[in-house]
Amino acid sequence: MNDPRAEACRIFNAGVQAADPFAAVQAALDDVPPPALIVAVGKAARLMAKAALVRFAGVPCLVVTNYENAGDLDGALVLTAGHPVPDENGAAAARAVMDALRAAQGPILALISGGGSALLPAPAGDLTLADKAAVNELLLGAGMDIRAMNLIRQQLSDLKGGGFLRHAAPQPVTALILSDVIGDDLSAIASGPTVGPIGTAQEAIDLLQDPDLWDRVPDAVRAHLMDASPPVPLPDAVNILVGSNAQSVAAMAKAAGDCHVISSPVEGDVADAARLICDQSQLGITVWGGETTVVLRGNGRGGRNQELALRIAMQARARGWTDWVCLQAGSDGRDGPTDAAGGLVDHETLGKIEGVDALLANNDSYAALKQAGDLLMTAATGTNVADLGVMIRKT
Repeated sequence: MNDPRAEACRIFNAGVQAADPFAAVQAALDDVPPPALIVAVGKAARLMAKAALVRFAGVPCLVVTNYENAGDLDGALVLTAGHPVPDENGAAAARAVMDALRAAQGPILALISGGGSALLPAPAGDLTLADKAAVNELLLGAGMDIRAMNLIRQQLSDLKGGGFLRHAAPQPVTALILSDVIGDDLSAIASGPTVGPIGTAQEAIDLLQDPDLWDRVPDAVRAHLMDASPPVPLPDAVNILVGSNAQSVAAMAKAAGDCHVISSPVEGDVADAARLICDQSQLGITVWGGETTVVLRGNGRGGRNQELALRIAMQARARGWTDWVCLQAGSDGRDGPTDAAGGLVDHETLGKIEGVDALLANNDSYAALKQAGDLLMTAATGTNVADLGVMIRKT
């Protein structure tokens, strides 16, 4: 292996390619009845819609995606919105989706991918977009896993947690879903627009009280959750999973050849995850997938993958490893509110960074990796199946 860094990138790219939205949708369309409307939402929405329009040319199609994955698409109206923090363009897109669903005169094909939760902010009741944005920012910095965040988001939205189906009724809905959620809980992917809610308003209250967020959310949010009506049954839908993190990890393992796969998804706090990865990494190549969390204690810039890559470098140094390379990145090509996908670190990384402990304490992993020249920059990949990692260890 002449260039371990290039080899790590090759293996990572195999995982990204396995989650290609165009191919995933094409492979699933034989089970889909001809629709009267196509609605695609999420970071992979444009490519998923492109595949559907090859089969169903001329069908009205509405696409909502993030700015980084924007682009014209023949036969579709493409709307763009903010991610990870919702914005006014997302609110307008949500209204357009709801209007289209209510006007549909036949079966609806929904194409759902990660990121859809933030891209379609449809405030429930008397809530405002500012209320939802405030809650979202608090959740992103609280170290919650994606399931907990989506449970809360669903209770504040008119589209999430099956709300899409209420607006579509009585028209039948078939959804093809590309999973960015570990374990592939369909109710958590994009906050489950075509699936029943994860939990209840009371569970959302309990989650907000546990990390002491309850007193920090807007008054209107507390009132909305405390006054919520009991849930009512949802219309039925056909939900089909077309891609996942596990499938991408399997593709990386195939590309690597003789390698070790960390069998359980890597989740939880980045510091714990770094220890687990180094505990399980073997000589040769090790691959894994998952989605970690970061508790924000500073005001620096970075993302969970960048911080995890740095913490892996620190663990490797503490263990006396002398020849290794690690790539840790988001499959969507974007890690947190930055232009980096993650980090590509090795045994020389920490020696290039001045004040790495202080930078980490300030959650400033982007600045640290930039000093070392070890930010992984891929641009938006057009897909999203959570995070992927590769370790190549010689000693």
